Amino acid sequence: MNKYHNILDKIITHGNIQCNKKGNIKYLLNEQLILTPADLLDIFEGHNIARKKLRNELTLFMQGEKNVEKYRNVGINWSDYCGQVLINSYPTYFEKLPSLITKINKEKRCSKNYVLFLGSTGLESNQAPCLSLIQFQIDEGKLVISAYQRSSDANLGLPSDIYHLYLISRFIDLPLKSITLNLGNVHIYENNLESSCDLIKGGKDVLFKLNV
Repeated sequence: MNKYHNILDKIITHGNIQCNKKGNIKYLLNEQLILTPADLLDIFEGHNIARKKLRNELTLFMQGEKNVEKYRNVGINWSDYCGQVLINSYPTYFEKLPSLITKINKEKRCSKNYVLFLGSTGLESNQAPCLSLIQFQIDEGKLVISAYQRSSDANLGLPSDIYHLYLISRFIDLPLKSITLNLGNVHIYENNLESSCDLIKGGKDVLFKLNV
């Protein structure tokens, strides 16, 4: 099993049960996933990730695009339940990423200040980012990315975030050393438990339900 499968298995085996408005979940608190380039390759080869859609999604995020129709036009339907405009969501914050990337590439300093913050408490939102923070650091000439996720759907959200972070790393003119995800609450919805087991066992073309 790769490291992604390991965390799915850990949730299924040791997770606690919680009821929320989207459905029952099995969850773990404060898990950490440290991924080297080799780990990323294992995950991308062993999981059916919609790479083209995720590239298009990240591009729209970084352009600050808030019109839901633009996402629908490239086959991204998760935002359909948000109305016509994304309010205080991913593009609000990701549109600041290009300037941060430019700054990193220009300076390439061993700084702790290369940070993108996402989300703000108390503001209206129809799709609050589950990803709360991304930090970029340089260690011995290599890029180290650290992210904090307040909430992570292990079946749909987590693989997407891993791939987004990998894509972001490619904009920076440094070899990647690692991507670390700190997961405040990582969970599997009850209606995806069986599919998660199938994926861990090596099942192909496993599908997961979106819970909104």
